[in-house]
This record gives sequence, structure tokens and C-alpha cells, in this order.
Amino acid sequence: MHSRLFIAAAALLALAPPVLAQPDDIFGNWSRGDGAARVKVAPCGGNICAINTWIKDPAGQKEKVGDRLIFTIKPGNDQWSGSAHDPQRNLTFSAKLKATGDSMVTTGCIVGGLICRSTRWTKN
Repeated sequence: MHSRLFIAAAALLALAPPVLAQPDDIFGNWSRGDGAARVKVAPCGGNICAINTWIKDPAGQKEKVGDRLIFTIKPGNDQWSGSAHDPQRNLTFSAKLKATGDSMVTTGCIVGGLICRSTRWTKN
């Protein structure tokens, strides 16, 4: 009887779709690679927000504490992707976030992907 259950369970597992790897956790506090900013990435409403928590030179960067980027992104195989909106500059662009352990790379593109910029982050 037990062997029949084992065979049935093995057959069900063999028929199950493969489990796709999920992207690493993007949530938490991050420091920008140039050392000039820190953000907190967290859920906000039905989206995900990156909120400035520290800016080294607000006048020189035209950024301030409290500025936020609102992401409408979904996890994929190894990264989060979708779009981002910067309400301070009224700018929307495509966005990808890829975290690996304590490192993250964010990429934003405008003009249909012709102009892109990537930024490296380290988790605090």
C-alpha cells in the first residue's frame, strides 16, 4: 500500500511544472554606489516605492530626503521589471531591478529603451 502511494506521489511530482527561481529580495535599505544617496525600498499601496532617506549633497544632486520613485514592477525569473514614475520630475520610464545577495543593480530606460542608465546599490 505504501509503495503505491510513493509511486503516485512521484508521478504527480514528475508532472508538476518546474519551479522558476524567484528574484532576490529588493526590499530594505540601500546605499547608492557613488555614496551620495540612501533609499528604502518597500511596498506602498499596490506598488513598490524607493524613498530617499539620506542625500549627501541635496543642492548638487537636485534630490532631497523624502523624494520617491514609484515602481509598478513584477518579479520574473531573476529580476523585477516594469515601469517607474518619478513624481518630482513627472517622468515615467521602464525599470529593472536585479538583486543578488547584498548587491542590486537598477536600470531605467527612456525613448523606447534607446537611452538607459544603470546604478549599483549595496544593502545596508
